[in-house]
Amino acid sequence: MFSRICPDKGLSLSGRMFLVAGTLTIAGCASTGNHAETSTENTAATTSQADPFEGFNRSMYGFNRGLDKYFLKPVSDGYKWVTPDFMETGVSNFFNNLKGINVVLNDLLQGKFQQGAADAGRFFTNTTIGVGGLIDVASEFGLENNIEDFGQTLAVWGVDEGAYLVLPIIGPTTLRDGGGLILDKAANPGTYVPGTGVLEGISDRANAESALNFINEAALDPYVFTRESFMQYRRHLVNDGNTDSGQYEWEADVAMEESVDPMADKAAAGDGIGNGSSPELQPAADAKAGRSEAFDDMLKSYEQASLKMDRLTQKKSIENRAGPTRSDHSIR
Repeated sequence: MFSRICPDKGLSLSGRMFLVAGTLTIAGCASTGNHAETSTENTAATTSQADPFEGFNRSMYGFNRGLDKYFLKPVSDGYKWVTPDFMETGVSNFFNNLKGINVVLNDLLQGKFQQGAADAGRFFTNTTIGVGGLIDVASEFGLENNIEDFGQTLAVWGVDEGAYLVLPIIGPTTLRDGGGLILDKAANPGTYVPGTGVLEGISDRANAESALNFINEAALDPYVFTRESFMQYRRHLVNDGNTDSGQYEWEADVAMEESVDPMADKAAAGDGIGNGSSPELQPAADAKAGRSEAFDDMLKSYEQASLKMDRLTQKKSIENRAGPTRSDHSIR
């Protein structure tokens, strides 16, 4: 579930930025007047097409959050407490390297032969010199970690992404990616070794801690935030980073319109009537300036949250290197 929210620990700040920036970007773009009414109607219609099982999905989302709160997070916290940082990194590197087999296979199925050769070189380098993938030697040699899976391959072959789904334990996916996930698991050798799936899940949960905390603290509606971030991230992977910014702006409007406070809408409408102003007469420059200011404010808040997460991570690393004190054990 958590690898689909925070797929690669190596992405760190850039990965977190992309996962949330798509939803935060143009977050102040909620229009007014006649345009707002038309936009709301289009939003409702398109959202129902992309997320026709929203009732079921929200139920599964709530189930997963409860499971995480009372079981997965305590297990993850215990894992991080007893495991030294270098071992955590080694476990994460091992499972990421194991996925390299799928990456190379999907490179070939998508016709990316040059990238496939580079990814094969990365896999063999980390498997041999990197002691079975525990050490990411290939990154030091300039071989970047690409993400390819059968869901992306099906997209390249022309299969539509289908409806958005939230599955128990697995988390967010789509009809296309759900089918691809079955093939991904079948092609991964770790699937056939008992216990590796459990360890991989715990490692993924530990790596996703910062991203999950940010979603829970910053999002008005965590479900909508997660859905839009996930969909944009998957489309980013499918298009190899060649994305349409206009599409992201529209999807950000969808997320904001679904999670905005209805009472705020009524208050804003009342102010417009009381002042006798017509929304369509507002200068375009004012609207543009408002969007820019809203985005700047949200970006600053995200950067502050990211810096806080990084400081906490550094503090934890220093404490782990210094060794636990008696008071630490008594508190824990």
